[in-house]
Amino acid sequence: MCNDYEQHIAWAEYCELMQYLELKIPKQQSALDLPIADDIKIGDIGPVMRAAGNAIELTPMRFGFPPANPKGGPVFNFRSEGRRFGGSNRCLVPASAFFEFTGKKYPKAKHRFTLRNAPFLAIAGLWRDGQGNQPPSFTMLTTEPGPDVEPYHNRQVAVLRPHDWVSWIHLTKSEGELLSPLPAGSLDVETVRAGSD
Repeated sequence: MCNDYEQHIAWAEYCELMQYLELKIPKQQSALDLPIADDIKIGDIGPVMRAAGNAIELTPMRFGFPPANPKGGPVFNFRSEGRRFGGSNRCLVPASAFFEFTGKKYPKAKHRFTLRNAPFLAIAGLWRDGQGNQPPSFTMLTTEPGPDVEPYHNRQVAVLRPHDWVSWIHLTKSEGELLSPLPAGSLDVETVRAGSD
């Protein structure tokens, strides 16, 4: 499942798409709230979109909920099927691409997925406030793989098209409708690193 994504979204592109979607951006937000990163991995800080009154704000959060017990690892992917998220803190993870890996030996082959005919994508997620001196954190929701991801992995992150972003933030459509794999041809994929044999 997705444990690595890329954030190369230009601030002007972000603002243009938000304006098109009629989503307000808080006045204090700037390009500093959407830092460029080649790889955001588990434990890294990345920008997350969440409701802030009648606007959508970008907030830095750690990728992965803290482990439920001391011996466990962070919860970076969360299965969405059959669940209801009405009482949850919903968010969107803006990304220019997400990565999946194939192979059994390191380094594994690395495959980059982008949303076809869109400047960037957003992954449905959940966020939690930080405890003590820890920052807030987020996890990505997953679904059964769609036809574009299935050859690479048996699960995939829930990618939302821009017209569904506000529906996820405010949950104005059902979870089943929003958190379904996209149809074939929705995602472009390229292999950016060959794996070891």
